[in-house]
Amino acid sequence: MSGINKGIRKIEMALKWDPSPAGQAATDLDIVAATYLASDPSGAPAYVVHFDSRSPDGTIYLNRDSKDGKGFGWDEVMTLELERLDARYTRVVVGVVIQQHEAHRTFVSVLNPAFRIREGYTVLDEDEFGDVLGATAATVGEFVREPDGWTFHQGVQGFEDDPATFTRVMGQVRHS
Repeated sequence: MSGINKGIRKIEMALKWDPSPAGQAATDLDIVAATYLASDPSGAPAYVVHFDSRSPDGTIYLNRDSKDGKGFGWDEVMTLELERLDARYTRVVVGVVIQQHEAHRTFVSVLNPAFRIREGYTVLDEDEFGDVLGATAATVGEFVREPDGWTFHQGVQGFEDDPATFTRVMGQVRHS
């Protein structure tokens, strides 16, 4: 990056899926973002933002929440204002978790799930969960603070954890 490049500043993470067929329990997916301190960028998250929370400083928040995928277009949308995030946070990991209410679900049983990560009109990544069909949750990318600004690292990685465990381990370095 050159000295005049501002890097990534404000991100929109969007998630969509089709509703469950009639007579079946609703499918509920949630966007999750976890922040990590410079002192422990792959350890426990400093804080996690999801459907029932926002960041303490208001820089990461959920704009739209769906419990059943019956929205038009993108069912859930989260905004991450990285340019306003305090300097002590050097990493933000974004993921998706399937709520396990009435039935155990993995991505194979979710109809047409997809996500999009963009900055303004620039799409940084857009994909579905075809590589992690047996997973109950997945990270979809991470943002890392570099000396010249934030950078984005894409990649879908599946997890087979319950939502609470996933939010604790989603930022840990995993070996293939």
